[in-house]
Formats: sequence, C-alpha cells, structure tokens
Amino acid sequence: MAKTSIQYVCSSCGAKAPQMLGRCPVCGEWGTYEEEVMTSSVRGERLKAKGTSTPQRLQDVQATEEMRIDMHNGEFNRVLGGGLVPGSLVLLGGEPGIGKSTLALQVLMQQGERKTFYASGEESVRQLKLRAERLKGDAENLYISSETSLERILEQVKEMEPEIVVIDSIQTIGTEAVDATIGSITQVRECAARILEFAKTRNIPFIIIGHINKEGSLAGPKVLEHIVDTVLQFEGDQQYMYRILRAQKNRFGSTSEIGIYEMRQDGLREVTNPSELLLSTAREGLSGIAIGAAVEGVRPFLIEVQALVSSAAYGTPQRSSTGFDGRRLNMLLAVLEKRVGFKLLQKDVFLNIAGGLKVQDPAIDLAVLAAVLSSNMDIPLDAGTCLCGEVGLAGEIRSVNRIEQRIAEAQKLGFKRILIPAEHKIDTKRFQIEVVGVKKVTDAFRLLIKS
Repeated sequence: MAKTSIQYVCSSCGAKAPQMLGRCPVCGEWGTYEEEVMTSSVRGERLKAKGTSTPQRLQDVQATEEMRIDMHNGEFNRVLGGGLVPGSLVLLGGEPGIGKSTLALQVLMQQGERKTFYASGEESVRQLKLRAERLKGDAENLYISSETSLERILEQVKEMEPEIVVIDSIQTIGTEAVDATIGSITQVRECAARILEFAKTRNIPFIIIGHINKEGSLAGPKVLEHIVDTVLQFEGDQQYMYRILRAQKNRFGSTSEIGIYEMRQDGLREVTNPSELLLSTAREGLSGIAIGAAVEGVRPFLIEVQALVSSAAYGTPQRSSTGFDGRRLNMLLAVLEKRVGFKLLQKDVFLNIAGGLKVQDPAIDLAVLAAVLSSNMDIPLDAGTCLCGEVGLAGEIRSVNRIEQRIAEAQKLGFKRILIPAEHKIDTKRFQIEVVGVKKVTDAFRLLIKS
C-alpha cells in the first residue's frame, strides 16, 4: 500500500517546510505556504523517469542545431528563436483576457495540413468553435477536446499523434496519481513533469497556458518555470490594441526578442513595422512630444514620448508615468533640475509612452527629458528630429547599443535629423539623415530650442 507524506511548499519560491508557516523564511512572502500530499508511488515513478546515463567527454559530443517547426507566424517564430523545437515544452502566461487562448488557437489554425490538437479544461468545444469562427482561419486538421484529466488527454494524443499540442490551461487539469485538488501546487507540478516526460519521449512539442497571480508573475509553484523549456509572457493593456510577446526563459534561443501584435475583432495581427503605428501624424505644433529611438531585442523602432508639466494643485507635486519606470523618471527630473537649472519642485509631471507599450531601453532618456522640457516651456520640438541616448547623473549623454540600426530606422521613416551620443564614431556619409553627436543634456537642449 502506498505511503502518504505531507509537506508544505511556498507557492512563490518553492521552499519546503515540515509545517505550515505564515511567512516564508526564504523569499519573505506572507501566506504562500500550501499543503502538498505526496504518495510513495509518485516518488517512485519520478525516480524511474530519471533513468540512467553514461558520462561523455565534452569533446566527443556532436553539436548540431535543433530542428524547428515553422509556426507560419513571424512574430511567434521570432520570440521562440526561429520556430518550435520538437519535444519542447512551452509555457505561455499572461493576464486574464489578454489573449493567450486566442494566440494559441490562432497559431494552431495557421498550421495548414499539419495535424494539431487543442485540449481545453476551461472552455467547451462549442466555445472553441465560436472562437475559431471569429478568427476565420483554416482549421481542417485541428482537433479540439474539452478535458480536465491529464491521463485522458495524453491517451488522446497517443491515438491521434499530432505534431503540436496545446493545453489550456495547466491549472485546470489534474492527474489521478496525486490526491490533491486541481490547481494545487502538487497537481500543477506533477502534471507539468508528466507532460515534459511525454513530450521528450514522443518528440511532440507542447504549449501549455498558465495563469498569473495578482503580482503579475506566473501562478503555481516556481518549479513550474524550471521544468519547462521556454516561458513566454503575453502582456499589454486591455485598453489598448497592442500586445507584446516576450521570452522570459528560452533554452533554444535568445530571451531578448519580442513579438508585437495588434488585437482586432478577427484575432491578432502581426505588427511587422511597429514604428509606423506607434507614431502619431498629428504631433506638429504640439508641445511635450518627443520621438525616441528604442530597441527591443534586435528590433529597432521609434516611439512617441508624451509629457505634461503643470503647476501642482496640491502641496506635494505628482510624478506619474505610464509605460516608463517611475523611479527612473524621478532620477531624470533630478538631473534636469541639478544640471540644467529647470526648477520643477512645484510642478506636476506626467509621462506617457504612446500606444500602451512598456519600454525599458535607457536610450529613450534623452527623449523623456526633451518632452518634459518642451512641455515646461510650452515650445514644440521639431517634428523631423529624433533623439537617442542614455542620460547619466552628471548630465552626460552615454553611448547605447545598436546605434546604426536606430539611425537607419529613423531614416526609413523620413526623419531629417537624429541626435545621438557623441561617443559614437560613425561614418555619417552612409546615411541620408543628419546625424548630430551631443555630449551633454545642455548641448542637446540648445540644438532643440534653436531649431
């Protein structure tokens, strides 16, 4: 008879304890410990699954590139690193209603003659049919099922032998080998481990959809992210139409790539040139608007930075930013006051990255300061000028990466001039756009105000 043991696991970091704790001593989170019931039969199956292997010399191992499945979706392929690797396990997470299920179903419907399988524990087959009709894709070889039992899902996969499998979601399925409620730490971890073993032995790629908690991180045990090969985060503001697909972990590619989609009535549309959509055509003559050249991964694009500076209505001035780090905004405002001499102590400052994007590239620091300056002085900036550069605490303009790609993107979109850090020594004759190097914030402001 199988023996049963009980332990308590932190859902935030995966730390284990023999008794229930209010606060995790490892990560410091409160109320994250949950009971986990483990039988000896499950532990035995895990040990069997590990198997045995023979050590090899590193020089004797043949290094070959992984074969990849073309997903017929350029943005999805880009984030995966060139396509889906057979036998890999991909975790797709995101906020409720952001479009995770829509993206997964749409990708399967783009596979053409390739046999695919979509197993949903959240929706009925009728609901999946209605969503498929809205997406208007080719679903000739797409099979769907509404099932919450992992054993039955894997049995259906054995019978069908599809080339790609999607499970929606990992928190809604359970295995009979574990005596725990569906969605618990034990169930999520055991289901993920069994899916991984099945994917590797059958060489079938699995895409599993996961929920996130109120803090924005993936729900369930932290070990879930360690089990899978790739972790994709689908993010965006539901009030805007743009969605960004990021790779937080990728064993078969880079984690610096992003995919950009536009949410429409008939599904998600790939945005191959985000600069044209993110820039407003009616910005001439308006103060508080600056154009910055940003890079996400290896993709350059231009973004519109909007700022509003007004007199503080209350005793304490407000500092608010959307799509930009608020702490970095406070630092840049301090640089503007200390190094340039603009007093903003009694003024509210609001910053917005147009389009609902969240930008982490420090190269837009100069554009942020230019937008704040323009709004404070109520002087419009030249609509044909683009800015690029990281701002240091001493007011200097620091160098950034992929500067030539940023210049080429500004030139492609018809800008006449771009301000870059003077540290970059570039052959400007290769470009048809005027490239101006600046060393300090004050130098950049003189050129902007003069123009």
